[in-house]
Order: sequence, then C-alpha cells, then structure tokens
Amino acid sequence: MTKFRSDNIKKGVERTPNLSLLYALGFTKEEISRPIIGVVSSFSEIVPGHMHLDKIAQAVKDGIRAAGGTPIMFPAIAVCDGIAMGHVGMKYSLVSRDLIADSTEAMAMAHQFDGLVMIPNCDKNVPGLLMAAARVNIPTIFCAGGPMLAGHLKDGRRTCLSHMFEAVGAYHAGKLDAAGVEDYTENACPSCGSCSGMYTANSMNCLTEAIGMSLRGNGTIPAPYSARIRLAKLTGMKIMELVEKNIKPRDIMTAKAFKNAETVDMALGCSTNTMLHIPAIAHEAGVEIDLTKANEISSKTPNLCHLAPAGDTFMEDLDRAGGVYAVMAELCKKNLLETDIITATGKTVKENLSGVKNYDENIIRPIEKPFMQTGGIAVLKGNLAPDGCVVKRSAVAPEMMKHTGPARVFDSEDEAIEAIYSKKINPGDVVVIRYEGPKGGPGMREMLNPTSAICGMGLDTSVALITDGRFSGATRGASIGHVSPEAASGGNIGLVNEGDLIEIDIENCKINLKVSDEELNKRRAVWKCPEPKIKTGYLARYARLVSSADKGAILE
Repeated sequence: MTKFRSDNIKKGVERTPNLSLLYALGFTKEEISRPIIGVVSSFSEIVPGHMHLDKIAQAVKDGIRAAGGTPIMFPAIAVCDGIAMGHVGMKYSLVSRDLIADSTEAMAMAHQFDGLVMIPNCDKNVPGLLMAAARVNIPTIFCAGGPMLAGHLKDGRRTCLSHMFEAVGAYHAGKLDAAGVEDYTENACPSCGSCSGMYTANSMNCLTEAIGMSLRGNGTIPAPYSARIRLAKLTGMKIMELVEKNIKPRDIMTAKAFKNAETVDMALGCSTNTMLHIPAIAHEAGVEIDLTKANEISSKTPNLCHLAPAGDTFMEDLDRAGGVYAVMAELCKKNLLETDIITATGKTVKENLSGVKNYDENIIRPIEKPFMQTGGIAVLKGNLAPDGCVVKRSAVAPEMMKHTGPARVFDSEDEAIEAIYSKKINPGDVVVIRYEGPKGGPGMREMLNPTSAICGMGLDTSVALITDGRFSGATRGASIGHVSPEAASGGNIGLVNEGDLIEIDIENCKINLKVSDEELNKRRAVWKCPEPKIKTGYLARYARLVSSADKGAILE
C-alpha cells in the first residue's frame, strides 16, 4: 500500500490524537485517506497583486480535488513594494522574503503535507516561496496570480506604475501639472495583478516558469483573464501527478535549470532584483551561483524583449506573443538552453517547447534581430565595487553607457530625494546613496523614488545613481545598485567624498572611483561605521545575520 508523507499525522494508534484534530477540521475519512496537499495562498486585502488570490486558491483546490487529492490552505505574507516605497516600510520588503521562506517551511514540516501548491504574485513573495520549496523538497508546483493590465490615460496612451513614479519627478520639474499627476494616479494601475511591466514580481514569475517550477503561462497570463483560473485548476491537477511520480523541487531546480533561468532573465530584460533572488533560491537548492558568471551568460544571450520600463510594451503583450515559452524557443535556436531536464509539467524543457511559436516579432524579437546582442543585466566591478554591483543595461540610455562625473554623496535615500526635488543635482553628476545595503539599511531599500525623480526631471541621459541599496524593477536609467561590499561593512562606497570622480563603463562592466589607493587607505584609517539605524526588533536581528548583496543577501 502506498505510503504518504501525511501518514505521519493520520496512520496508526499512535497518531490517533493527530487524526482527531483532522476530524475537528471537518474532514471525512475519505478525504483524510487521500494525499493531503498544502495550498499556500498569499491572499491579502492590502496588495493589489494578491487581492484576487482567494479565487486562484479556490481554483487550485478544485483541481486538486478533481485529481483525487485533499487540499488544505494556509497563508503566506506579502509586502506591496509600491505601497511600502519611499518610507520606513521599504526596509521590510526584502527582509520579508526570509520570513516567507521560514514560515512556509515551518507550516509544511509541522503538518506533513504530501505536496504543495504555492500561490504567490508580488516581489519577495515569489522568491521566498521558491526558497521554501527548495528547503522542504516535497513535490511542489507554482501558480502565480498574474500581471495587471496596462492602464490608459485620458488621451488614450497606455501607462503603468513606473510612469506614475516618473510623473512625480515631472511635477517637481514643472513639466506636469496637478491634473496630469491625477490622470496617472487614477489610471496607472487599472486592475488586480502584479504591476504591468517587467518589474520584479513579473520577472520572478516568468523565471519560475523558465526554471521549470510552473505550467506554461504562469508569468504572463493577465490576472483578470479567465485563462488564469483555468491555469490554477490545471496546476491543482498537476500536483497530484508530481506526488505520484515523486518529482521534487531539487529534481527540477538543478544547476542546469538555474543557468536556464539566468539566460531567460537576460533575454527578457528582467529586474535587477533577480540578481539577489536567483542566488538565494539556488543556495537553498544546494547550488551555488557566482554573481559574476552573469556577464558570461549575458555575453552569449541577446536581449529579445523591451517591456516597461525599458520600452512601451507590457506583460499582456508578451503573453499574446507567446509568453516565456516563445522566448525560450527563440533561445533554443542558438542552443542557449539546457533542454534535457525535467520540469513541473512532468516533461522535459524540450518536450515543453515542442511546437511553440513566436506570434509577434515586435514584442519578442527573433534571435537573429534582437534589441541588443547582449543580455539585459550587467555586473560591474572595480575599486568602488570589488565584489560587484548590478545595472539593468537594457534600460540605460545609450549616452550613459559610459559616463564620468563628480560624486554627489548622501548617507540615506531621504537625503538624496530631498536634493533631487530641490534641483540641487546637475547634469553630469553621479548620485551616491550609501548605508542603505542589507546590513546598513537595514533591509536594502529600493530606490525607485530617486531614480524616477531623475527620469521624470529629464536627467536620465546625464545623471547616474549608485547605491549599496537596490532598485525596483520599475527603475530605468544609469541606476547601479547592490554595490558590494556595502558601506556598513567597510566597502569603498563608504569612503567616497563629495566631488570625487566616478568612472562608469557599462559596456566593459567596470566601475571605478578615481582616487588613489594611498588616499583610500588614509580615508579608511579614520572611517567609522555609523550607529545602526535600527537597534530593536526583526530588522536588528536581520542586520546581524544578513550576508552581502553579491551572495543574494541570504541569512547566515
């Protein structure tokens, strides 16, 4: 007779106390006798990308029951990065990733589920659940909530959240009046779902598909579409097959699969946050990723998509063009993917891509005619970032691919945004925001407000921004983040003085502070790390445990 993992809570006289509590939940003997599947729902009423996940969860549960399982739902938290942006709440965004992983691990292990269906959608919720899946390592599949539809301004132009943030900068520059800001405010985010560009949430949901942990369409089917409900039902059915075949996350999330994810990342032009999350997920799966290898993958991988903020197309357009699978099919034309590996479909990548077509070559460029010959993300190194830093190369203006300018130094995001809005930043400047890293922040805040202000004020073709913090996927321009080592750990970014020249060469993956080693040593001798900004609670514990950004800001 088949032995289920859940037998640990329902079989034998010794387990009758456990069994009595399953009866207390209202389950019948027939339901208890079947495989018990944990449905991890990230539904909440504060995150637009999660407001409809109760419907997705119900569809998943329907699919599980249809295929002979018993679904039991439990929650996972999620932070809305857009609502958390620009204040102390953003310190809690990245750190929520580890809370999600830890709490999901605890629930899955405590209750001995036979399989899991993860229902994430926004930003840190996706990697947090992928980390938990790798840790727990029981049959697991993902079904995200899907992307938001693009908005439409009153004049008919399509818009999105990144335009909304840039509208604030345009207002401060006198380029947009209050009525114009209101037009964006009311129309930028028109539906449920993860915000409509290739931002972090959509990047991670697409890469979940690329790595093989979901069915086709996970990353791109719009949240309001009925096809998303059908996908959820099919996902519920599929977990039963994975349980029967005992296909586990670590069977899927192998070194080859992570290489595929990084390759698709470059082709799609994903958020720089993927450079934090992919190494963290891989670490949980027992695969170590060297951040600098991203440049090697990028050098071989053409950038095939320019979705917002890099361009004027949106997730619904990518879905209509064929979605992630169509991008992967283009990459296979030059043998850039590993295709002999198993996925959560129960089939190999090669089998999944059989017959897949690209239906719109303006949205997904043919691999022979890409937007760029290299991938969307670059890792830069030099004396300012000996362990690396990251830029979304596909969203940088051509004239900023090489830039040298004087440093304008700020010890927090708040100081920088005040200077930008006060028009104290000049063309040619390099804005440096430090002590915002994983340890120094703590929590490594996203810098969407200052980068959007720079773009909205028309400075994106003349001003660069460098930080040991990070950026939203909605960021564009010469915005360079994840500087490692961070300032709070004694990194050279903490030694930069106002007016020092900084040389940026994105094409050659270099970033240097034009100050001699002798002078840097003098500065280091008198440098003192500032007092921690937060000394109590979860953030204080996080600051003591967190690694540097180049290691994925994992907890050690």
